[in-house]
Amino acid sequence: MIKQDILENHPKPVYLGIGSNIGNRITNINKACHLLTNFCSIIKISNFYESNSWPNEKFPKYLNIIIKCNTVLKPILLLKNLKNIETSLGRKKNEKNFPRTCDIDIIDFKGLKQNDKFLQIPHPRMLNRNFVLFPLFEIEKNWKHPKNNISIDRLLKKLDLKSLRSIKIY
Repeated sequence: MIKQDILENHPKPVYLGIGSNIGNRITNINKACHLLTNFCSIIKISNFYESNSWPNEKFPKYLNIIIKCNTVLKPILLLKNLKNIETSLGRKKNEKNFPRTCDIDIIDFKGLKQNDKFLQIPHPRMLNRNFVLFPLFEIEKNWKHPKNNISIDRLLKKLDLKSLRSIKIY
């Protein structure tokens, strides 16, 4: 009899970032988490992190979390479902980086690398975003960037002082 390795056939996780800076931010994020359970199995959820709006710091502050989950959906179908959640929670098509009730990004999809007109995985701008890196480190201290294999702790050390000072656990 052959023993199955404990890690064999273990699904690789997906990491999603959820943020809100309009309305009741905590309620918006919690509703998004609830709706995610229709097609994702949530494994871990970070604390809420509050940070300045980017690139316009005059907009309301954001609350953000990172979720570690499993899904059987393909990346493009996951993205479609995430956009449907955003819309159902009141997200409007506004200017880029404009305030929103809900923003859900695919940060890492099972270590996949994809770069086309519909989807970029891992998230292309995550490397410099404190509101992604801090909560991701909280729930997955051994995470490595799928493209460059840089560890999450090294990515955090590369953040500038302003980024380090402008985020807090909510």
